[in-house]
Parts: sequence; C-alpha cells; structure tokens
Amino acid sequence: MSTFGERVAKLRTEKKMSQAELASHLQLAKSTLAMYETDKREPGFETIQRIADFFQVTTDYLLLGRESTRSEEMSPRNQLEHIFFYELDKLSDEDKHKALEHIKYLRYLAEKEQNQK
Repeated sequence: MSTFGERVAKLRTEKKMSQAELASHLQLAKSTLAMYETDKREPGFETIQRIADFFQVTTDYLLLGRESTRSEEMSPRNQLEHIFFYELDKLSDEDKHKALEHIKYLRYLAEKEQNQK
C-alpha cells in the first residue's frame, strides 16, 4: 500500500508537473512539498484539502489510498455528497441559490414522472 507522500508524488507526475510548479499552485514552499512526498512531514487538514481539490480526488484517497474514492470514479450520489460537504463553500450565495433552484426543479420533474406511472 502506498503512503500519502507517494500518492501525492504519483498524482503530480501524472500531471507532468514539477515539485516547484505544484508547490506554487498550492502556495507551499518546494521544500515543504518535497517533505510531504517523502513522508518526512505531514500536512494539516487544510493543506490536504487543497491538494485533494487540486487533483480532484477525495481526502480519503490521499489519506487511505482507496482507488475507488477518486472523484471521477464515485457514484453520482457520492459525487453530490462530496460537492455539498467539501466544495459548496466555494460558490457565491447567488450560485448556491441557483444550484438549489435547479435541484428543486429536478425533484419536481422526478415527482411528475413518478405520478405519470
């Protein structure tokens, strides 16, 4: 089983990024990222979340190495839950309202379809 650092390094190399490039995107010192990748230092929760967001993976994937927890491999329900728990705060209040209205409309359409059966 790979370590947190190995998973970060793997994700970085898959994107063909240098440590300096990734460190810059994450607003970290290159030496700090290097220590994370070699498991000589552990990041805090906020940094773990920034790394997960950048690579579009879950924190479970980074911390536990569960391949099935990559965002693109999650079920639609789990993707929605991930968005609501981890990414909703990135939206403006206006965008949150639009998302809520869209969900209400989808629920209306589903109920209408159920009633027609």
